[in-house]
Amino acid sequence: MKNFVAQYKELNEWMDKLGATIPGPMSGFGQLHAAATVQGALCTKTKELIALAIAITVRCDGCITYHVHDALESGATAEEIAETIGVAILMGGGPSVVYGIEAMQAVQQHQQGSI
Repeated sequence: MKNFVAQYKELNEWMDKLGATIPGPMSGFGQLHAAATVQGALCTKTKELIALAIAITVRCDGCITYHVHDALESGATAEEIAETIGVAILMGGGPSVVYGIEAMQAVQQHQQGSI
């Protein structure tokens, strides 16, 4: 099983390093992320759940790590994340089952703080 909590920390460290190397694109990406997830007609939690479903269907490990963390931080429950995984499976088929399992493992680890 992957350690999603450790992966989250490591990705943050490397994104900081990448930001120091290419500050323009990374600053722009940070601004895009903030603007896309700000409370609007959809709440931040809903937007993070949408991002998680997309992360599962496109099979992005790091994206799953981030969006599980951010969904939990914005108030999503394990049950809401489970239903989000169900929608991702609808849209992504069998591979989304595997990555949905990873999202469930990430929820468990983030709720416990580590493996």
